[in-house]
Amino acid sequence: MNASAAATVRVMTRDRTPATAAQAKALSSPIRLRILRLCLDDELTNQQLAARLGCDPSTLHYHARILLDAGILERAEPRHGPTGALEKPYRSTGQSWTLDLGTDNADAAVAMIDAFRAELAEAGAESIKSSSRFVLHLDDTTREELMERIQAILDEYEATDDQRRAEHKPRFGGLLVIHALAGAE
Repeated sequence: MNASAAATVRVMTRDRTPATAAQAKALSSPIRLRILRLCLDDELTNQQLAARLGCDPSTLHYHARILLDAGILERAEPRHGPTGALEKPYRSTGQSWTLDLGTDNADAAVAMIDAFRAELAEAGAESIKSSSRFVLHLDDTTREELMERIQAILDEYEATDDQRRAEHKPRFGGLLVIHALAGAE
């Protein structure tokens, strides 16, 4: 990579801030991560979310309250439903989060994997368009460089996603996890 390309990568990478305690707690539950994902493009009510996630509405309300308090879920404008009843839907405040959860928050990392598995199960195996499993030998510096380069690419695509959304392009999700292998030195 030449020097100007490296500079472009740095410019496109967004700042990441440490998660507040409320945000870290909110993002450490697979069901809460699923609520956020489901409320990305659609404003959904407590009842709609509970039905979609197969949980009791009171359980869903508990999880929604945590997300609301953390500021990563919000109430959308009330509307009248199909029967004329007033509905109070939720919507996610952002498609991607750039919070640094820190290395001490294993619950959040595992929650992301569990939420991803649930989304994948709901979409079905045929929804997988590509996958890659790999082993790399990296020291801390090269691992951080790899993640910065991958994040820069994701940031670039995210920055232009509104246009593709307006063009009704299909939605894709993904998860990249780099972990130390057991017994690695």
